[in-house]
Amino acid sequence: MALSESEIFSGDVNCTHPGKEEASEYQMSPCVPGQTKTPTARVLTQEELGRLSGERALVSDFKQMKLEKEAQKNWDLFYKRNTTNFFKDRHWTTREFEELKACREFECQKLVLLEAGCGVGNCIFPLLKDDLNIFVYACDFSPRAVEFVKQNPLYCPERCCAFQCDLTKDDLMENVPQGSVDVITLIFVLSAVHPDKMKLVLENINRVLKPGGIVLFRDYGLYDHAMLRFKPGSKLGENFYVRQDGTRSYFFSKEFLTELFEKTGFHCIANDYVLRETVNKKEGLCVPRVFLQSKFMKPG
Repeated sequence: MALSESEIFSGDVNCTHPGKEEASEYQMSPCVPGQTKTPTARVLTQEELGRLSGERALVSDFKQMKLEKEAQKNWDLFYKRNTTNFFKDRHWTTREFEELKACREFECQKLVLLEAGCGVGNCIFPLLKDDLNIFVYACDFSPRAVEFVKQNPLYCPERCCAFQCDLTKDDLMENVPQGSVDVITLIFVLSAVHPDKMKLVLENINRVLKPGGIVLFRDYGLYDHAMLRFKPGSKLGENFYVRQDGTRSYFFSKEFLTELFEKTGFHCIANDYVLRETVNKKEGLCVPRVFLQSKFMKPG
């Protein structure tokens, strides 16, 4: 299921994303059509191995504590700078995740969805437009992002409930009834959370998901090109980096993700790397992109 150039390279795949200038610089197009799913991680070149092995120095504990404390502020500033213009609408979600349409017992059954980390609504509004039998709970770390969602002309309180939430500490059940959600999406969200707090996010979403409900996951994969582009002084820990604007990104191995979900009581249905080569048009470089796309189920 190939994604279009504009869909695969919106802001989701930008390594430093300080603003539109870099976003436009990294408009990409495929070297070859389509994408490949594989159970094994990408094999690094000797040059790439040398680059990663040389990254031993970590950001100081003081700065790491500051980044954690200011995480919400940094994401709010990101949306202040870019408003609704940085990420493109994700029209590919129903193609990649058939559960968004297929997990109903009958055609007119209402599907209840939680988008954990909704940003400005680039995923939920295409879904609301295409599927009249869907109700969406949408939350984000950034209050500014949530306001952008509520200001969208497609936002309708009868079909969507948007609210601010820190998934690592705010109880989702203050806004979402326990065990009421059919499908939860975690799309380029968990990578922004400190690895020590990821389990808290999964415990939180588990409480509002129905038995037999599905979590759909897509995020940065191990050895993605964005991971290899970070400069010295950006490494926070194993596979964990800070961008120039203070936002952070983790790059997932399938083993780490499976263990994380299974320790929180989920069952793994699918968990694969998505490999796609793309061209940086400005520099004329063909670069490897790696994402992790997965499905987990809450036991019935």
